[in-house]
Amino acid sequence: MRKPYYQLLISLSRKWGVWIMPICIWPVTAAFFLLFPGRVAVGLDLYRSVYPDRSRIFHLLCVWRQYHRFSRLFVDRFYLHEGIQVHTASEGWEYLEETLDKGTGGVVLMSHMGTWEMAAGLIRQKRPHLPLMLYMGEKHKEKIGAVIKDGLAQSGIRIVTTDPDGGSPLNIIEGVQFLREGGLVSLTGDRTWSGKERTVPVRMFEREARVLEAPHMLALLSGAPILIFFSFRTGPRQYHMAVMEPYRVTADHRSERKEAIRRSAQHYADQLERMLRRYPLEWFHFGPFLGRRIDG
Repeated sequence: MRKPYYQLLISLSRKWGVWIMPICIWPVTAAFFLLFPGRVAVGLDLYRSVYPDRSRIFHLLCVWRQYHRFSRLFVDRFYLHEGIQVHTASEGWEYLEETLDKGTGGVVLMSHMGTWEMAAGLIRQKRPHLPLMLYMGEKHKEKIGAVIKDGLAQSGIRIVTTDPDGGSPLNIIEGVQFLREGGLVSLTGDRTWSGKERTVPVRMFEREARVLEAPHMLALLSGAPILIFFSFRTGPRQYHMAVMEPYRVTADHRSERKEAIRRSAQHYADQLERMLRRYPLEWFHFGPFLGRRIDG
């Protein structure tokens, strides 16, 4: 969805009520489904792995529902931007609180399983003065990503825009410093922004996928724990937040770093797969993710 259209919907919703937004978004979502078969094929490939014994019609229905579920996020973003309460239930929130109380800092590792920008906003809503730095790709300056970025920044979240050429590896020094000051650094780990960042091969659904190396390297260099974080929409203005038990990425010698990062990345992939089985329609990656099949 283009930024001007989304801004128009925001203006109309402020004037006439938020009910107008889903009505205007529905045909756009349907058009994406009908006019972009290549993107639909990516979704079909995913759901064939999640539901290998179901029919093509079932897989198509999953993609259709996935698209329309994603479109509801635009309404929820509006609520957050306007300061309207979004209700949350949480599991594992105490892990995040304990990490902050210890002052060690923490790498909040998000994904496109659920929605990372809603997760960041909900964290801020639940604990307004929480020190949070969020890495975003340069491409989010375009389209409605700029609206999202501005809204998060206005809420007090510190935004770091990554190098589109992949030159500075996620401004990792700035992140390490923020962690050592006891803050939380958040970023998604299931896709790159420019395609030039380093990735780690992992196993999901008996297939190869690649996840971003940076969050695991950030945890290794800073000594801060990783907290894998998910946020799922469970109803109108209702979300469920899940924080996994924190763990550290450690290596006694430089030669052991690669294996330590690989183990951490695979643990992240295992949690992604578990949540994808639990919330199959909350996968909002939309790009190719699962690769070749792995035997054995």
